[in-house]
Amino acid sequence: MPFLYQTFYNFRNLKNDTIDLSSREVYFVGENGQGKSNILESLYYAAYGISFRTHVDSQIIKNGEKNFSLNAMYSHENSDTHKISVIFENNKKRIEKDSKKIQDRKELINTIPCILFCHDDMRFATGEPEARRFFIDQSLSLYDPVYLDDIRNYKKILKSRNLVLKNHQYEMLDVYDQQLAQVGLVVQAKRKKAIFQFNQIFGKLFEEITGIDGVSISYHPSWKELEIPPEDILAGIDGAEAAVLVDKKIFPASQDIINLLLTYHEKDKAMETTLTGPHRDRIDFVRNHHLFVPTASTGQCRLISLILRVAQSVFYMRATGQKPILLMDDVLLELDPDKRAKLTALLPEYEQLFCTFLPGEPYERYMHDTTRIYKIKGGEWYE
Repeated sequence: MPFLYQTFYNFRNLKNDTIDLSSREVYFVGENGQGKSNILESLYYAAYGISFRTHVDSQIIKNGEKNFSLNAMYSHENSDTHKISVIFENNKKRIEKDSKKIQDRKELINTIPCILFCHDDMRFATGEPEARRFFIDQSLSLYDPVYLDDIRNYKKILKSRNLVLKNHQYEMLDVYDQQLAQVGLVVQAKRKKAIFQFNQIFGKLFEEITGIDGVSISYHPSWKELEIPPEDILAGIDGAEAAVLVDKKIFPASQDIINLLLTYHEKDKAMETTLTGPHRDRIDFVRNHHLFVPTASTGQCRLISLILRVAQSVFYMRATGQKPILLMDDVLLELDPDKRAKLTALLPEYEQLFCTFLPGEPYERYMHDTTRIYKIKGGEWYE
């Protein structure tokens, strides 16, 4: 099993001890506020070096303490056992893999691939466009570390361009236009390809669970359909390499984007921000060429967010050939029994599955011979 055990020290309300995770399915059952989600948060933290609940690491420290740490032992099939350690002390975080310090979190991404299902995923359906862009970017970054560099570079260039606009340093705009076009085209093309692949998965799953056909994901790039680079050129390139390809005229769309940015200069100057680019892309859910979410029920929107995560798991497995680890945090609670059964039956193949449940939920229905159940109370666990 990937996760063999996890050791906590001052992590949230969890007791300073080691929990055995060496089962294919592990269920955490307890009332709200007892520590179930804290265990899932610790697994996510070991996988990605960040929390899915807070951007402030100091908030994770147990009340009255000054630092925290956790150690995760994992082993992929036919591979050696490895240890991930996260230590937060003196307001600084250090991440180690096999006692060697990791310099960049992207080194962790392919180590323990976790797909998280949580209540906040509802924002992918009903939230701002930024939430849906984040979801697609996260899906790509799970298996393509180069894309993580692409999106980081784009945000860095965008920040610099916006600063130039705020400081009225307009003589620098041409330089940033060229850089934004080069990296932004790569981001746009990879997003387009990813959404095409998602649509091969998402609509069928949504129809199987809800009976509603024809629901799909629609991509509306801020830079309208221009001549996008061939997919084989895009495979594994980053913004710096893209710049070379532009010089070789392989990206003829780049000059079109630079020209487009030029037409926006006066508006950008007036607003002191960049009004066009992948950071303004729109991703919508549509049915019969109409927006689906405004007329969808709350339950249907909840299912959109859940099925997106199922599709993300399938997308990852198809791209890498590896099964992900699924973390499901109280996400079945709001579904009726029929849809719960359908969703659990359609879960993708996984390496491990971790779920949280309230005591009254019928979690026994979803158990397998390999399932381990922990009761959680006051940050402690027992079988």
